[in-house]
Order: sequence, then C-alpha cells, then structure tokens
Amino acid sequence: MNFGFIGAGNMVGAIVKGMTLGKAGYKGKNIYVTSKSVSSAAKLAEECGANVCKTSKEVIAKSDVVILGVKPNVLSEILPQLLPDFAEKTPVVVSIAAGKTLEYLSQHLPERTPIVRVMPNINAKIGASTTGICVNEYVSDEVKLQVEDVFSTIGTVVEVDESQFAIFSVIGGASVAFAYLYMDALAHAALKAGMPKKQALKITAETVLGSAKMILEGGEAPWPLIDQVCSPGGTTIEGVTTLQAGGFETTLVKAFDAVLAKDKAIGEKK
Repeated sequence: MNFGFIGAGNMVGAIVKGMTLGKAGYKGKNIYVTSKSVSSAAKLAEECGANVCKTSKEVIAKSDVVILGVKPNVLSEILPQLLPDFAEKTPVVVSIAAGKTLEYLSQHLPERTPIVRVMPNINAKIGASTTGICVNEYVSDEVKLQVEDVFSTIGTVVEVDESQFAIFSVIGGASVAFAYLYMDALAHAALKAGMPKKQALKITAETVLGSAKMILEGGEAPWPLIDQVCSPGGTTIEGVTTLQAGGFETTLVKAFDAVLAKDKAIGEKK
C-alpha cells in the first residue's frame, strides 16, 4: 500500500518519521510527499527515504491513502482544485485539519470517498501523541485498522465519535499547550525563588509525567489523590486553596470553552 502526504510541515514530518525511522516497518519507497515549496518535502523525503513529488496531483495518482497535512484554511483552497484528481484515483482520504468535519470533507470530495478524520498533537515528534480518529460510512474495518496502525507509530490512537471530536481537540490537542504553560509557570516560580530554571523545569516535567502515570496506571481519580497529598494544616493544601481562590479550575473551563468555540468557528468557515 502506498501513502501520500500533501503538506510537509512539522506534523507530517513527525508522521513520516514515525512510519519509517522506528520499528513500524513502513518503507520510504511506498511514501510520496509534496509541499507548496517542494523544498520541505524534498528534505523530509531525503531523511526518510521517501519519494518527493512536484505536485499534489502526482501524490494522489501514486497513493492508496492520501493524508491531507495542511491547515484548515489551506484545505479549503486546495480541495476544489484537487477534486478531479481524487475522482480519477479514489484513494482513502485522511485529514488532520482542525474543525473540518467528515460532512465538510465529503462535500468537497467525490461521492462515496472513504474519509478518515484524525487529530494528533505535537507530542508526535517524540512518538507520544494521543491521536483521535473517526471515519465515515465508506471506510472498511480493514482500512480503519490500517490508518490506526499508521498513527500508532507516533503514539496512542483513540477512536472518538465525531459528535465528540471537538471535545477531543481540546483535551487531546490544545491541552498540550495548557500543560506546557502550567509547567513553564511553575519553573518560572522556582526561578523566582532561587532555583535554576533548567533544573526546575526538569523536576516539574518529571513530576507531571509521574502524576499522569498515577492516573493511568493507579486506577484512582484525581481528587482522592489530591486528598492524599494534602495533609491537615499542611503546605500543599495552602497551594491548592490558593489556586482555587484564584479561579484555576474556572479559568481552565473557560479556556476549554474558548477552544471548543474556535473549533466550531473554523468548521463553519467557508
């Protein structure tokens, strides 16, 4: 099976490298890449032993699965131009564009096109993405498993009902930036208190990693764990109540709602 990538930005780069440079077993000779400038595609192809193409038309013609690795606004521009090419080859189409629904994609592709919508995150660069996936009615179980296998090369894959896909884009996508912001803020506070930031950031990141593993592997919900950390009259409860008084949880919910609203707005934009 041949895989084509339209776009060669950071996310596509992470996916192609995950497929070819790890233990996944995908061969560069079965991968075709193009980009607007071509140079970024050429660089990626050289690193991974893949094939660089001058045009999207060429990628579509040579691929069984085409991954649309471009931004939502670019996707809206190129789909009408590529419609005849998709109609001629009828590959499986995979989109990583935020906000663009299966319905939107189906309206801009030939009838009965198998379409997969995915949402990876930036942690794909180290093989630690959490990727959401949903499919339309024309995607067979075999094809769905194949696409899941491709994205498993950059982390874990979670099937999400499309009615909840915008929610996933917050907790599986945007929340990565929230986590980075949280860690950077703690490291800055430690710097202010006298610890070198580099050391503080390493400690903070390791603590967040351990906390995440505790949730995933320990079988307990977050709040009981918070209670276990907070001793009566102790130091941690002072920090927790200060965060609550400052609107930590409320602000996080507002940030969630803001991302959700933006995702909807992108999806509705023509």
